[in-house]
Amino acid sequence: MCGIVGYSGPQNPKDVIMGGLKSLEYRGYDSAGVAILHKGEFKRVRAEGKLSILQEKLINEPFDGHLGIGHTRWATHGAPVERNAHPHTVKGVSIVHNGIIENYLELREELARDAKARGQVIRFESETDTELVAHLIAYQLEITKGLLESVLKILPRLNGAFSILVVSKDHPDEMIAFKNGPPLIIGQAKGAVVVASDVQAILPHTNKVVYIDDFEIAHVKGESFRIYNSKGEPIVKPVVEIDWSADRVEKEGYPHFMLKEIFEQPRAVARALAPHIDVAKQTVSLSGTGITDAQWARVERVLIVACGTSNYAGMVGKYLIEIMARVPVETDIASEFRYRQPVMGADTLAIVISQSGETADTLAVLRQLKTLGVPSLSVCNVKNSTIDREADGHLYMNSGTEIGVASTKAFTSTIALMNVLALQIAKAKGRLSPEDEARYVNALLAAPAQMETVLACDKFFAAAADVLKNYKGFLYMGRGVSYPLALEGALKLKELAYMHAEGYAAGEMKHGPLALIDKRMAVVMLAPSDNLYEKTLSNLEEAKARGGVIIALGTVGNERLRGISQSYLTLPRAEWNVNPLLEAVPLQLLAYHVASALGHDVDQPRNLAKSVTVE
Repeated sequence: MCGIVGYSGPQNPKDVIMGGLKSLEYRGYDSAGVAILHKGEFKRVRAEGKLSILQEKLINEPFDGHLGIGHTRWATHGAPVERNAHPHTVKGVSIVHNGIIENYLELREELARDAKARGQVIRFESETDTELVAHLIAYQLEITKGLLESVLKILPRLNGAFSILVVSKDHPDEMIAFKNGPPLIIGQAKGAVVVASDVQAILPHTNKVVYIDDFEIAHVKGESFRIYNSKGEPIVKPVVEIDWSADRVEKEGYPHFMLKEIFEQPRAVARALAPHIDVAKQTVSLSGTGITDAQWARVERVLIVACGTSNYAGMVGKYLIEIMARVPVETDIASEFRYRQPVMGADTLAIVISQSGETADTLAVLRQLKTLGVPSLSVCNVKNSTIDREADGHLYMNSGTEIGVASTKAFTSTIALMNVLALQIAKAKGRLSPEDEARYVNALLAAPAQMETVLACDKFFAAAADVLKNYKGFLYMGRGVSYPLALEGALKLKELAYMHAEGYAAGEMKHGPLALIDKRMAVVMLAPSDNLYEKTLSNLEEAKARGGVIIALGTVGNERLRGISQSYLTLPRAEWNVNPLLEAVPLQLLAYHVASALGHDVDQPRNLAKSVTVE
């Protein structure tokens, strides 16, 4: 989510960095800042809110140096306020960071103990995990006296997904870049080096770039740089010349559109949420959707109608609305609903979901509902599509173009909107306290950055795909709000890999699916730490006892779950309503990599179309 830009060269660093950050605004952010060399010190300027606010603060700020770093932040640890904005500075060491340090509390305690043993006290100015990394580097710098050496010392201690830029007043000619997970790219321009989290910030200066891989370190010095592995050994990396052919520009270096779109999900979710959340007040509002406040308050029943992946997103919405708003919800497949002569009334709100806004069965249901006098709300990704035009109210996924036939970012954006809908109905009916609203809002605001960390699962499935493709089938299981994700995970594998896969409510295992389980059956169990975890775990034990190959998705730190799983993938700790957003990512990556290993066209699976405009 966060945008990172670093510059070393003859131009005014302020102009280059701010221009780069401007090009990354699409990622979503809540604060921004720079640290730029001036009179031998790194002058830090930060601002809460949009880049324009930071720009105003920088107008009269002089900089005489040639080196600087900048950042746009999406809050994870700590509120979106200036004290938590990047860069963070400790003893002359300034850093910017994208991602999450999962073991930051453990490292913080170790740092405090070490400082106490030396008769020192560690003081933190922010609530972030990022500041801890600045402390660790500053401490090592006192020992090693070298910036590169300090980073080499602390890198093995960091767990999580991160990309980091580091500068130090004691090394005013140097900048260090290192990563594990989120991207960092280096551009070699004439007499200058630009480092960024996205190639868009580099291309105004050069089209020759180097992609830093995980646990590699780039050491920028003046107008040049060198790359090292985690042992400090220099390595040679290929220089990639970005050409502007339509295919390369659209895929941005990814082998398939689908993989690109999977990785775009954090920013897509942020864009879906942004119009409806007041970050400062920690509230939601759907006042601009065409459904009035009085209509929201009158809702006594909700109907959600969709097809395929959109239907599973609607099933997530059922759990969210019933739990948060205590309003009964019915979900139905559009192709079935339109033929079953439903009984509806004006106190029902119908939510019709379609990524394209042209799905034939869903459009037919919308028109049927209008004849019954049922108010309707469309959830679409394409504005001015037929469903969007004909519905009474409108919500937009804001996912951007989704080219891969198998939906990814439209699915997670829809789940984000289901959260907002649930909160809106609950609030309109007086069933949501301000405290609960703020808690749910903060959980949603943190979700995009947490999704970034889950994208690290890509490496696991890329390596495991050659084994996974040989299983006779897959059973996906979950309980509660994870159950629709099990259905969606199975659908993705069927769509892409053309393999047998079934999604089940985990509690149904004893009612049939147990007969399928043997050593050639993979069981994908969704088991986040929620109120149904213990029951899910008992279902997992049943599968393991029958010889099933267990792939479990669970909340970080769950050693019990890890111990009974052949493969265990960790999810960040989150509120229950956010877990579906985090679970979706590894399920998509599993299907993508298995399909790729089988040699299938993942962007255009056989027999499928992106927009189903016939019945």
